[in-house]
Amino acid sequence: MKCGSGQRMKDEATEYIMNTKGQGLRQGIILVYDITDEKSFENIQNWMKSIKENASAGVERLLLGNKCDMEAKRKVQKEQADKLAREHGIRFFETSAKSSMNVDEAFSSLARDILLKSGGRRSGNGNKPPSTDLKTCDKKNTNKCSLG
Repeated sequence: MKCGSGQRMKDEATEYIMNTKGQGLRQGIILVYDITDEKSFENIQNWMKSIKENASAGVERLLLGNKCDMEAKRKVQKEQADKLAREHGIRFFETSAKSSMNVDEAFSSLARDILLKSGGRRSGNGNKPPSTDLKTCDKKNTNKCSLG
């Protein structure tokens, strides 16, 4: 099932990114590609460029390779995505929406990075350091997907 044309989605996403300038409301962007679809991975470069040109400086970004439960149909190697993430200085996870593998870890990682960047400023956290609110992430295992 498709929710609309790719161009429409790009237009709406670009408008969303552009509207983040000066607002300070949108502090994180998740870029998702399908590990079984090379074209979706190639499009990530375009999104990175659009974010760089249109988003607020310092917005946190996270790269997700989804469908890691479909290893037999993999078209995008983990090393390719890991390299891209390193080049842009962002975290990378492989996830499975179907099995929920690494989904919580990815979102927690992004939330933690946003909190750390903002100095932990949010309502209700008192004097608690931001790292105590969220589970810590083992960087060595952030991009692994196993269904065992």
